[in-house]
Amino acid sequence: MRPVIPYVTAALLFGLGVYGVLRRRNAVLVLMAVELMLNAVNLVLVTADTTVRAALPHSGQVFALFVIVLAAAEIGVGLAIVLQLYRLRASVTVDDVPLTERQAAVPDEVAS
Repeated sequence: MRPVIPYVTAALLFGLGVYGVLRRRNAVLVLMAVELMLNAVNLVLVTADTTVRAALPHSGQVFALFVIVLAAAEIGVGLAIVLQLYRLRASVTVDDVPLTERQAAVPDEVAS
């Protein structure tokens, strides 16, 4: 059996996820794009497990299970961050998120 269709589908899903991460400005849509990429990896792992003879049986399915657990944890933490960001800024656009902490102005007396 030649597993061309699952590999091509996984490549398309991964490409769509990369496009979503790079082009979207909404943080929730970026998280959804990351989930697409993780699902593409799961599809590759399960397809490779069924087609390639490995030394460990069902190793691709076990790794896919780990990726699912990782995705669930990522969504939990990511949505908590997005909700906190929405509470603070009333917007979830990624462009508005400050990546550095603002420095407080230091008086001249203390600086010297």
